[in-house]
Amino acid sequence: MAGGIGSRFWPMSKESRPKQFIDILGTGETLIQQTFRRLSKICPKGNILIVTNKNYKQLCLEQLPKIKEENILCEPTMRNTAPCIAYAAFKIHSQNPEANMIVAPSDHLITNEDEFVKVVNKGMQTTNESDILLTIGIQPSRPDTGYGYIQFEQKSLKENPQINKVKTFTEKPNQELALQFLDSGDFLWNSGIFIWRTRTIIKSFRKHLRDMYDIFEDGNELYNTSKETEYINRMFPACKNISIDYGIMEKSDKVYVYPADFGWSDLGTWGSLYTHLDLDKNKNAIQGKNVMLYNSSENIVKVPDNKLVVMQGMNGYIVVENEETLLICKKEDEQQIKNFVEDVKKMS
Repeated sequence: MAGGIGSRFWPMSKESRPKQFIDILGTGETLIQQTFRRLSKICPKGNILIVTNKNYKQLCLEQLPKIKEENILCEPTMRNTAPCIAYAAFKIHSQNPEANMIVAPSDHLITNEDEFVKVVNKGMQTTNESDILLTIGIQPSRPDTGYGYIQFEQKSLKENPQINKVKTFTEKPNQELALQFLDSGDFLWNSGIFIWRTRTIIKSFRKHLRDMYDIFEDGNELYNTSKETEYINRMFPACKNISIDYGIMEKSDKVYVYPADFGWSDLGTWGSLYTHLDLDKNKNAIQGKNVMLYNSSENIVKVPDNKLVVMQGMNGYIVVENEETLLICKKEDEQQIKNFVEDVKKMS
C-alpha cells in the first residue's frame, strides 16, 4: 500500500513526493525500496503489487525498476485502505483463486528482516490451512499513544498455538490507557500488516462492506484485461472512504493476531523517527553537515548539507528544512503538524 501522503512528516513529506518515496533514514534506500526488497524475500518480484495514487505511478517506476508496470495498481482518488485492499484482492483472486496474500504498508521500518520473513512465512502457512484474517501484532515496548492496540484472548489457534483470537481494537489511546494496556500484558501494537487468502478477505467484504464488494465483484471479468483501468477509474471513486480496520477487522469474528518482534516502527511521526536515529551526547538527532548546537538537547534537526544552522538553548524541538520550507515545532506538539499543513494549503 503506497497511496498515502504522509502529512505528519511535513515538510520532508509533501503531496508531490510522500514519505514512502523518501530516504527518510539516510540509508541510501527510500522506504518503498526497503519494503519491496524485504517482500521479495518472501515471494517472487513478479507477485508484488503496488497500490498507489495515479499521481505516484511514475515515482514507483523510477524507484522500483524491477517491477512490471502492470503490477502498479493506480487509484484515481484517495479512499483509505479498504478499497485499496479490495482492489488488490479481487485482481489477485481472478488470477489465482487459491492465492495467499500479504498486505504491507510501504512506509514502515523493520530492522530485523530475517525475523520478519520467518513470521510472515509461518503466518502464510497458517492462513493456507485456516479460514482466518491474520494481523501481525507487535510486542509493545512503551505506552505509545500514536499506535493502535490489539487486545487478544487466551484462545490460541490449533494450527499455530502462537496465534490468538482478537478481542478488541483500540485506536490511539490516551497516556493513562496506554499504560494500562502495557501493564495488562494482553495488548499488542497494531502493525497494519495482514495475511489472508483472497477468498477469505473477499467473503469478508461481502459480509461487512457489501456495497464495496459489489463494485469490485462487478469488475470480475475485466481484471487483468485492457478494460481494467477504465473500470477502476469510473467505479473506484464510488467506494466508501474507510480503513480496513474499521470496515472489516473490528467487525469480523475471524480475526486472529500473531505476536511478533522484528524491530518494527510505522514511522508515523518525527518522534517515532527520533528513536531510530543516532544521537549525540546531548541526545540530539542531527542530519546535516553544518549544524552547530549550544545548550540544546533532545532535538531532531534535518537540514540540507549546505545549510549552516546554529541553535542555542532549544530542547525537545523538531527543526526541518525542505524546499524553502522551514518547520520549527516542539516534539510534544507534533500531532499539530497535520493542522499546520491544512493551514498552509489555505494560505496558498
